[in-house]
Amino acid sequence: MYNELNNPSDRLKTRCGSAAFSQHRLGGQSAGCDWSRVDFSFFSFFFCILSVIDLEMSFRSAASAESLTETDGFFRSPVVLDPAEEYRMTRKRRGVALIFNQERFFWRLGLNTRNGTNADRHNLERRLLELNFDVRSYDDYKLVDVLEKIHEAAEDDHSDADCFLLAFLSHGENDHVYAYDGKISIQDITAMFKGDKCQSLVGKPKIFVVQACRGEQHDVPVTPCDAVDNDVKTNETVVDACAIHTLPAGADFIMCYSVAEGYYSHRETINGSWYIQDLCELLQMYGGSLEFTQLLTLVNRMVSMRRVGNCNDRSAIGKKQVPCFASMLTKKLYFRPKK
Repeated sequence: MYNELNNPSDRLKTRCGSAAFSQHRLGGQSAGCDWSRVDFSFFSFFFCILSVIDLEMSFRSAASAESLTETDGFFRSPVVLDPAEEYRMTRKRRGVALIFNQERFFWRLGLNTRNGTNADRHNLERRLLELNFDVRSYDDYKLVDVLEKIHEAAEDDHSDADCFLLAFLSHGENDHVYAYDGKISIQDITAMFKGDKCQSLVGKPKIFVVQACRGEQHDVPVTPCDAVDNDVKTNETVVDACAIHTLPAGADFIMCYSVAEGYYSHRETINGSWYIQDLCELLQMYGGSLEFTQLLTLVNRMVSMRRVGNCNDRSAIGKKQVPCFASMLTKKLYFRPKK
């Protein structure tokens, strides 16, 4: 369209109108002047010049936009994606699985003892061993020791491993989880395993399981149940304290949370937490055959069918819980048996 109006007089006629253009042209002819020498009045001439400039810039912008679109299309190469593509899980080792199990806390933190968490650790150890993980468990570690173990794992050579897993069983707050004597940012933990820090895990699944409370309500606001003494024989439902926010981690990460943000995570004082119980049961049934995010969806459904039964806080009776996961995986993930 720009070339079609390349003649200045044509652009002038388009912008000023045919009638006005003809009037000025006739005026020039009646005075015996050539059209190229027509003397417009000052205001008419000024207006038309501005109009032509404005029109010229509009044409150039349109041409530029068209050129930009064509350039974008030129550099965007087609990518053929296979929706069934899986992570390679046939290396020599399945990979390391770290479990940080926090039952007791330094008294100054004011956090309740997490009765039942040892059952979670035991169940998780057994299921991960069945999936061929190299399981390393740590009970009630201080903050400096937790950081040291995580740092060591990040510096390990994972070249012959399929993936990596880290589970934290504790109380939580905002974007932190608690060690024995202090809290650590979940983002700081995951950052140690990103590509620029741990190159041997680039392109491999990195699984983080967080069993901790993420809010201050069930389906409606309630007062948290008080934890009971270690020698209690009744399987009572209690809650893990405080809140955890969902955080982005990076490509090939998957963050598995025991509860959606803003809600309590329930734990039975003998059998362990609802989330770890059901996760382990489904890992036993389908861990070697079902795609991992599909398995986590089943965990969500299974936990959501539970209700609080026996609890000191009567207002908590009948309340529920729904887990969630945030997947940044780029392929399907299966834990098929090693040959």
